[in-house]
Amino acid sequence: MNFSKLTRWTLLAGALAVLSGCASQVKQMDYSAFKASHPKSILVLPPVNNSPDVNATFSMLSQTTYPLAEAGYYVMPVTLVTETFYQNGLSNPPEMHAVAPTKLREIFGADAGLYITISRYGSTSAVFDSAAVVTASAELVDLRTGTSLWRGTATASNNEGGNSNSGGLVGMLVTAVVKQIVNSVTDASHPVAGVTSMRLLSAGQPNGLLYGPRSPHYGRDGQAR
Repeated sequence: MNFSKLTRWTLLAGALAVLSGCASQVKQMDYSAFKASHPKSILVLPPVNNSPDVNATFSMLSQTTYPLAEAGYYVMPVTLVTETFYQNGLSNPPEMHAVAPTKLREIFGADAGLYITISRYGSTSAVFDSAAVVTASAELVDLRTGTSLWRGTATASNNEGGNSNSGGLVGMLVTAVVKQIVNSVTDASHPVAGVTSMRLLSAGQPNGLLYGPRSPHYGRDGQAR
């Protein structure tokens, strides 16, 4: 191989390495507004439900406090928050999400509001499988200024391990039917919503929420205030 060919191959290998590195990089979220706001308390609004399952809103809402508290934030009691909305004539989540951030701050006294939207909640069926899937997105907003501090999305399924086909075609069909029955007679999506909530709201993960002031990791999670 002559020198010119060697040079071309070297340049090509270098270009491929650069492209591969760029493809594997995760775009870093801008935390500047989050760090400037440094919220201590979070108001979780009842999630907007864009799925056909009426259980989605309160299933998800009931499982948001734990990951946020573990992340180091004080979470306004979700039952009390929901009841306060009801007492003020707001009975559905879209109406609640439409309230001005400064008004929410005035009523509840929280530093930030968490707005969650559920896009998928429930069982999906295929010929050889049935799974409960929950997908949700969230936005954290500074209630003092209305500034968006963070956005995220997550999904989970009770079939992430997949089905084993060791029983052959008949075994796969039987498994799918049994799972579909179980998913339909029980709210199989409720525990899945818990997994989605943990993935969405746990701090310390790439592009996730920053740790709050009640966490021992506060200011030491690589995103120092």
